[in-house]
Amino acid sequence: MATAEQIKALLKSHVDRDDQRFFSIALQVAAKEARQGHHKLANDIKNLVDKNQKTTSSVGLVEKRLTPFVKQPDGDLKGLLEQTNKPVHLQELVISGSVRERLNQVLLEQKQKDKLSEFGLIPRRKILFTGPPGTGKTMSASVIATELKLPLYTVVLDNLITRYMGETAAKLRLIFDHIRQTRAVYFFDEFDAIGTQRGAQNDVGEIRRVLNSFLMFVEQDDSESIVLAATNHPELLDRALYRRFDDIIPFTRPEDNLIRNLIEQRLAVFDLGNLFWSEIIDSASGLSAAEITRASEDAAKESVLYNANNITTDLLVKAIKRRQESRQ
Repeated sequence: MATAEQIKALLKSHVDRDDQRFFSIALQVAAKEARQGHHKLANDIKNLVDKNQKTTSSVGLVEKRLTPFVKQPDGDLKGLLEQTNKPVHLQELVISGSVRERLNQVLLEQKQKDKLSEFGLIPRRKILFTGPPGTGKTMSASVIATELKLPLYTVVLDNLITRYMGETAAKLRLIFDHIRQTRAVYFFDEFDAIGTQRGAQNDVGEIRRVLNSFLMFVEQDDSESIVLAATNHPELLDRALYRRFDDIIPFTRPEDNLIRNLIEQRLAVFDLGNLFWSEIIDSASGLSAAEITRASEDAAKESVLYNANNITTDLLVKAIKRRQESRQ
């Protein structure tokens, strides 16, 4: 029979409407039943998967034709904003309870903004994410856009910041004009590139002007768009910026149960019942969520190619240690 982890994975993939993952796990169950001599059950599962995959493929083609083409910004905004529409739902995030609670608060206030306005209240819409790389900041921007059914625009800093006096501020004005005209989620990643403290040793006149322009634009912005910024180095930001955000959400590296949740989520198609979790969690201490996910993928590949689809504690710990070593 299917393991408890496989049953959980089947239910989760069904809730997430991830058909490919659902079918993959079902075939994993069929293979296990076949190895145990339950050939009729294995064949029944496989036939059901084959039949439903054909149906799902047909429906998927229809949905694909009906899905509107995502048109990237053009004209003066071409290259400054990049629109993405890959849906990421809140349940896919493995984050601390405090961060999840604060993201939920942002979503609730946005969904109930009309109710708040009856009492002269404004929902949070200018949010700063801080924390180490790979802790879920970018993914959280996608979650907010998905849950609010809004487009997500990422500001392309490489094209925003130029060496010509006044040009960057002019481009920033174009972005905030779009923010005012088109309700969406706007994401300034690596925000310290434009939010560096004034008076810092590496401060140059143009960056100071850009920061002053951003402070003015974000202060004047009273649109219904959501403005998100993320930085790995909050200590570099000018203190005046903090007053312009409605909320500052700190992201941290995962610990204990979150480490286990990340690994279980990524390796849902495998039997994880014989793992020594305390050893695995200790070895992963200090890694980011992204690094733990990649280590899990490394272990999965080695398991499939060399270890008869069997995930062991030693296999996972070895993959995690490789990630630890690559950070040094």
